[in-house]
Amino acid sequence: MTGSTREFAHPEAAGLELTGVLFALSDPIRLDLVRRLATEGSLEVAECQPRSGPLPKSTLSHHLKTLREAGVIRNVPNGRHRSLSLRRDDLDERFPGLLDAVL
Repeated sequence: MTGSTREFAHPEAAGLELTGVLFALSDPIRLDLVRRLATEGSLEVAECQPRSGPLPKSTLSHHLKTLREAGVIRNVPNGRHRSLSLRRDDLDERFPGLLDAVL
């Protein structure tokens, strides 16, 4: 069995919508993950379980997809793993001060 190296689509910075970003950040689990990315830097998907307790893989995948499709995070293959990073530069350029206000 081989790992998937499928690339996920990420919206362009100019196409980020405030309503989508705010919706993605409105969930406490997603907000906690974004806070961790903001303070700790890049994380592997396996390290992304919330501090409140483990989530089923399908629920974690849903949260990551919501954040990625809103343009909040970047999810890229890294060998047999996936690396997550906060798109702070893109978000700060499109919505100056938003992340600082929310986080």
